[in-house]
Amino acid sequence: MLRALRKQGACGKKNDSESHDAILAQNARTMKLRSNKDSWSDKNGTLSLISIVILAILVTPTRIFLDPGNLTDILRQVSVTGIIALAMTFVILTAGIDLSVGSTLALATSVVAMELKPNASIAIAILIALLASAAVGAVNGACVALLKIQPFVVTLATMIGIRGLAKWLTGNANIDIGFGQDVAARFAEMLRTKTVVIGTWIILSAVFWMLLQRTVFGRHVRAVGDNEHAALYAGLPIRGVKIWVYTLAGLLSGVAGVLYAAENHQGNPNAGVAYELDAIAAVVIGGTRLSGGSGSIAGTIVGTLTIGVLTNMLRLNNVDSNIEMMLKAVIIVLAVTLQKR
Repeated sequence: MLRALRKQGACGKKNDSESHDAILAQNARTMKLRSNKDSWSDKNGTLSLISIVILAILVTPTRIFLDPGNLTDILRQVSVTGIIALAMTFVILTAGIDLSVGSTLALATSVVAMELKPNASIAIAILIALLASAAVGAVNGACVALLKIQPFVVTLATMIGIRGLAKWLTGNANIDIGFGQDVAARFAEMLRTKTVVIGTWIILSAVFWMLLQRTVFGRHVRAVGDNEHAALYAGLPIRGVKIWVYTLAGLLSGVAGVLYAAENHQGNPNAGVAYELDAIAAVVIGGTRLSGGSGSIAGTIVGTLTIGVLTNMLRLNNVDSNIEMMLKAVIIVLAVTLQKR
């Protein structure tokens, strides 16, 4: 009987091992299929962007669209949203969502403006704003990963709460960053240029592309979104991954907030309204699935540029802003429809 039990135990261990290997193999095959779909989505998104660019060239009066100043204006206008969209890609890849990024941006603009006092350090003011923003993301991640609360509910609550915090800190008033030679003015002069704003987006895009495509963390992010149960069975640090992706979302929202404050010469607790929707739209148009597991930074960049080119084309042709919003809605629906094919 003892031999039979040992034999049964050995068979059980063997079956568990085979089951574990089978799950890992299945997960690997799924990831490969997802990679192929990501490649298809990137190509499809690029073709869509090219089509919109060609349309803009044809319909824009006197071909203002191709003016170098206008092209760099497009890049500058989409950079703030584009920075947020980079981290939003990671969040959505884990089958999550972050509705608090716009409010976090407002908090960052308010905090950095408050800290830019006479004789203050610009670097320390920026650091405090970024730490506050990252802390918001970490709280979101902890609630999602540890308390098992739905990301939509958690980030909806922080969207409301952090907006209220920003207004409370500033007395519900804008903090102006003037012109001149004081610390605040130097901060704005340093960070408001096209080179800095666009350059920051480009550098962060490269960093986050590497993080997703070339690191273990990036593979873990995809695995968690693709099949969380398989990822758990494979021993992946699911909680840590979720906390980190939301922390990164908060951090990049802070970066966007600092640039926003410099560009607009003010800390504004009402800034960033609906920025979360623009970021999500860029990610979805870029081919990232809201169900998680499939998507890319390259696709998000294409989605961001697509929205920027479309907006610029419509405004150059004096199209009503309400029609602009309706067209964006149609494009988002079409993008999601194409993903299901």
